[in-house]
Amino acid sequence: MKIGQKPELPGALAQTGLAKQAKSPASAAEGAAKDAAAVSTAGVPVTVSTAARALEQTSRSTGDFDASKVKAVRAAIEKGTFSVDAEAIADKMLSNAQEILARSRG
Repeated sequence: MKIGQKPELPGALAQTGLAKQAKSPASAAEGAAKDAAAVSTAGVPVTVSTAARALEQTSRSTGDFDASKVKAVRAAIEKGTFSVDAEAIADKMLSNAQEILARSRG
């Protein structure tokens, strides 16, 4: 597609509309609100499996990170006393690579 030429495909029209919305944050927020309204008024029924519900409950009950550990690391960085254990990082990277290879081999 050349600059200034109108797109011929309906998908291309949607993409150019998204690009225009991305130019200004206000119009992007308005576009997102319109998209959300369109989805909510579409009336498409959605069902969630019991397995998905169980995963959601599990993920909400366990924290993704330890806030006190993050606070301690941040304080150590600010003080200049934080040190990185390169050997521990290398060992973890190697074990992760081995795990990925084992999964890919089946």
